[in-house]
Amino acid sequence: MDAVANGTSGQFELNEDQRAIQEMARAFAEDRVAPNALEWDKKRHFPDDVIRETGPLGLGGIYIRDDVGGSGLGRLDAVLIFEALSQACPAFASFISIHNMASWMIDTFGSEEQRQRFLPNLTSMELLASYCLTEPGSGSDAAALKTRAVRSGGNGSDYVLNGAKQFISGAGDSDVYVTMVRTGEDGPKGISTLVIPKDAPGLSFGAVENKMGWHMQSTRSVIFEDCKVPAENLLTGEGAGFRIAMAGLDGGRLNIAACSLGGAQSALDKALGYAGERKAFGQKINQFQALQFKLADMETELQASRMLLYTAASKLDRKAPDAGKWSAMAKRFVTDTGFGIANDALQIFGGYGYLHDYGIEKLVRDLRVHQILEGTNEIMRVIIARALIGR
Repeated sequence: MDAVANGTSGQFELNEDQRAIQEMARAFAEDRVAPNALEWDKKRHFPDDVIRETGPLGLGGIYIRDDVGGSGLGRLDAVLIFEALSQACPAFASFISIHNMASWMIDTFGSEEQRQRFLPNLTSMELLASYCLTEPGSGSDAAALKTRAVRSGGNGSDYVLNGAKQFISGAGDSDVYVTMVRTGEDGPKGISTLVIPKDAPGLSFGAVENKMGWHMQSTRSVIFEDCKVPAENLLTGEGAGFRIAMAGLDGGRLNIAACSLGGAQSALDKALGYAGERKAFGQKINQFQALQFKLADMETELQASRMLLYTAASKLDRKAPDAGKWSAMAKRFVTDTGFGIANDALQIFGGYGYLHDYGIEKLVRDLRVHQILEGTNEIMRVIIARALIGR
């Protein structure tokens, strides 16, 4: 479903189906997520029951093929969904994004047997999925990962894994882990992808990390100690893992940018409401020109982010040659801008913005990590620069 660029307004004109998708996600978020988001954050509660409710809505396989229960939608449709969900809670929306990215890797790079074995339960949200790439010694330098998988068993029927993954969202709560491992030489050509069930012998999880934000998601290490995984769980073939990981990240970057966009929209909405009620020096604070200018800048930056993100998503849908560069530009710009807007909103609230009950400080905490994950914004600059100079 392609949105049409309106040359008069300069904005994307969403079609009827896309508006319906957007409204469905917004209604669910307002009904089931927004009323609980602050409590989940405060108690560091993982709402797996509410997450699983998104399955019947088609959000467990947004851009997965429909023969395994997916919705078969495009990347722009996904951006609209994550933007709407994140207006209620960016951390909730981002977990749905991670699940979809992991499932998409199976759908795109798995065999027909693997697709039919794994995806129906993932698209229905009966099972939840996480994505495992980062390691304690390899973050931005993903090609340096050390977790090793060695063939064993009769006729090499299994892989035995040793190593650990770090900062894995949903670790311990998810049922399936799409994991990048080293099966060969050093560097990207030696990396492969295994789909690992939670009950694999030798798989365990570290302690829950005490994080700045994203409190409703558990983040743990995923530890492999002679962990046995059937060789039939290998996606595509040995040596394809780095390509699979990078392909997944293009879409993941758009999704996390959409989560920043929705969070920033929520922050601006809250700031507008507060500025129209709060009085100082005998008048509402939205009557002060300095604050009006701040609100004007926030709105301008928000709309610029939206247009860049929608354009990047449309390019990925069309498989444009420069889609990777645009995904990196959108991720860099929108996550930086979204955090800035949330931070400005907190400033408008003054001391009240620093209090948990107003929801602004949660947005600042949740959006900060978006500048780091799915490739840091410094790495996004590397990708953009290389595209520009032809490397």
